[in-house]
Amino acid sequence: MAKTHERQRILIVDDERQIRGVIAAIVEMEGYFYSLAEDAESALEILAQQHIDLLISDINMKAMSGLDLLGITTRRYPDLAVIMVTGVDDRETAIETLHMGAYGYVTKPFQSNELIINIANALRRRQLEIENRRHREELEILVEERTRELFKSREESIHILSKAAEFRDNETAKHTIRMGHYSEQLARFCELPESFCQRIKNAAPLHDVGKIGISDTILLKPGKLTVEEFAIMKTHCEIGFRILSESTSDILSLGAEIALNHHEKYDGSGYPRGLSGENIPITGRIGAICDVFDALTTERVYKKAIPSDQAFLIMSEGRSTHFDPRIIDHFLRNFKLFAEIRSHFSD
Repeated sequence: MAKTHERQRILIVDDERQIRGVIAAIVEMEGYFYSLAEDAESALEILAQQHIDLLISDINMKAMSGLDLLGITTRRYPDLAVIMVTGVDDRETAIETLHMGAYGYVTKPFQSNELIINIANALRRRQLEIENRRHREELEILVEERTRELFKSREESIHILSKAAEFRDNETAKHTIRMGHYSEQLARFCELPESFCQRIKNAAPLHDVGKIGISDTILLKPGKLTVEEFAIMKTHCEIGFRILSESTSDILSLGAEIALNHHEKYDGSGYPRGLSGENIPITGRIGAICDVFDALTTERVYKKAIPSDQAFLIMSEGRSTHFDPRIIDHFLRNFKLFAEIRSHFSD
C-alpha cells in the first residue's frame, strides 16, 4: 500500500472526466490526497478554500484556458507548484508555460511513471524553494536585528563621546540631545534628504567634542576670556575635527565637519578658517544656528540664560551676517517648534 504523503494535496483540472479519473487514480496510488475540478473557474474556487500543494491542469479547456489559470495562480499562490498537461506536443507552448512559472509539462497520452516523476520533481522543487525563501527571510530578520543593534551601539558610543566634552564644559547631556533635535528639524525644513536629517541628528551632538583638548582654567572660567585664552578656546573646532575625521563612520565624519565649521559665520568673520557664504558646508551653517540658539537660552558659568523671545530677536539680527539668510528664515518661521524642543529637553 502506498504511503500517504503528509499534507500534500493535488488539484486535478481537466474538462474531460476520463482524464481526471486517470490522473486521480495515479496520484491516489502514489498516496497523495487530491481534489478534482472540471474547469478553471471551479479550480480557482477550490484554491480559495483549500490548501493545495500542486496543480495539474489541462491547457485546452472551455472558457478560461489552462494558460490563463496558470497566470492567475502564479500571481495569487506563489507557493503553488503547477504541472501543465496538453494533448498537443507544441514546443513553443511548453517553453511559454515554463516561462510563466510551470514546474513541468506533460503531453497526452502519458505514461504513469512520466507523470509520477513530474509530480515528485515539482513537489520537491516547491519544497526547496519554500525552504530557501524561509531561510532568506530568517537571514533578513537576523541582519535587521544585528543592524539595529549596531545602530544602537553606535548611537550610544556617539552619545558617550559627546558627553565627555560636556563634563569638561560643565554642561549637561540635554545640550547634545537638543543639538541633535534642532539640527534634524532644521535640515528637514531645508528639504534635505530624510537620510541626511537622521544622520545630522546623530552627528550634531559631537560639535564640541574638541573641548576635551581645552584646559579647565579656560573652559570653566566664570569671566570673560582674554585674547590669548579665546585663541586657545577657538582651537576646539580643529581638535574636534582631528578626533573625528579619521573615522570611516559616516556619522563621525559628518560630526567632524560640524565640529570644524559650526563657529564659521556667513559674512566670513567666524573661525577657524574664516569661510563665508556657501563655502561653509551646510552642516556648519545649520550647526551654527542651533548652537547659538541653545547657548543663548542656556545658563553657563559665565552668563545667565535669556528667554526664548529675546533669543528670537538676537537670532533675527544675525541674518546674513552670522547666519545663512535662507536657513535662519526657516528657523525663525518655525521658531515655536525649536522653543518647544528647548522646553521639552530642558536641563
